[in-house]
Amino acid sequence: MSANARLDQIQSHIDPAQSASATWESVPQAPPDVIFQLTAAYKADKYEKKVNLGVGAYRDNDGKPWVLPSVKKAQAILLNDDTVDHEYLSITGLPEFVASAAKLILGKDSAATSEGRVTSVQTISGTGANHLAAVFLARFYDWSRAGGEKKIYISNPTWANHKAIFNAAGIEPVDYPYYDAKTVGLDFEGFTGALKSAPNRSVFLLHACAHNPTGVDPTKEQWGAISDIFLAKGHMAFFDCAYQGFASGSLDADAFAVRHFVAQKNIPLLICQSFAKNAGLYGERVGALHVVSASKKQEAAVKSQLSVIQRAEISNPPAFGARVVSLILNDNALWEQWNKDVKFMAERIIDMRKQLHSLLTEKHKTPAPGGNWDHILKQIGMFSYLGLTPKQVKYIVDEGHIYMTGNSRISMAGLNTHNVAYVAEVIDKAARTA
Repeated sequence: MSANARLDQIQSHIDPAQSASATWESVPQAPPDVIFQLTAAYKADKYEKKVNLGVGAYRDNDGKPWVLPSVKKAQAILLNDDTVDHEYLSITGLPEFVASAAKLILGKDSAATSEGRVTSVQTISGTGANHLAAVFLARFYDWSRAGGEKKIYISNPTWANHKAIFNAAGIEPVDYPYYDAKTVGLDFEGFTGALKSAPNRSVFLLHACAHNPTGVDPTKEQWGAISDIFLAKGHMAFFDCAYQGFASGSLDADAFAVRHFVAQKNIPLLICQSFAKNAGLYGERVGALHVVSASKKQEAAVKSQLSVIQRAEISNPPAFGARVVSLILNDNALWEQWNKDVKFMAERIIDMRKQLHSLLTEKHKTPAPGGNWDHILKQIGMFSYLGLTPKQVKYIVDEGHIYMTGNSRISMAGLNTHNVAYVAEVIDKAARTA
């Protein structure tokens, strides 16, 4: 019997419809992403006064996306430069971008940089940096000296995507206490207690500034106490830095925690860095991973393995956004403009905090969790935890058409002078009736 005849005989016993339907019938339906589901519901809502406080992206006072002036100028330079092509970048990215990004977060005078102990790789924004770091840790961290299990301690709560990233890399995420609902602030004792009780050389994920989702950061003094425990226990610090500049308006001030840890030298650490927020380059996916080693001789081996992982996953990172950021970081005029842009965004958000606080406290005298609404002013960065109950949040969403996550996290950038009074009014109603 010929090969074609045998194939015809086999196919005659197969029902094509059954074969096609059975291929994926065991695939379960995944739950929808909360933030994207909120955004979809907001877009479908026809209510005139609807407000989206769920999305983690900066909006101007008219609720519109804002292209930073520094970015516009950098784009114009690139578009008019005939030497710019569309060839592949190297596996580890645009060299001038990664070098400048490292200086931005570590400081231009960082000893780690001058001693050649920093390995920097361009990534697909902060998400890609977190993923690349997770895969690298899963493969090469000495877990036998950290309790024997692949675990990373993450704050409760944290950015929703953290758990998915580490689970995908084969590292179990374990919560440590961070947010105190009673004070609507930092659970410092719970946090430091977890650091002390964890096995030596454990990996702890830390938000460098403007903690997502709570907006609650340790003070400088608390960061000092936290770093002392890291030194004593030999823990690894896994920094996620997505909001440099959004906490205070100062790029240098918001790098304090990272630079303080790096200065200790004996704390092993890595930093995931994103330019989505502070450069408004959300869709360009501009980020970097920086691994700080104990000695220069480790840097080459670390870079070689990061290259292998990156090659298998994305091959080469995207060029345009990295060129935009590189120009901004290396041109004096663009650098000065960018600092003004970042400060402008941060100050508008701070002003919205003040207005919301004033309306709830002085105009409405709204009942508050913890006795007052001062946590709105104490929290920093793009997000704020209002401290409301799920029932109150449901009222705000259903009756007020104000979209936020069920834990009462709001994006302060979604507030503006046109909607803040309405938002305060609905929060007041929810606090009194729900």
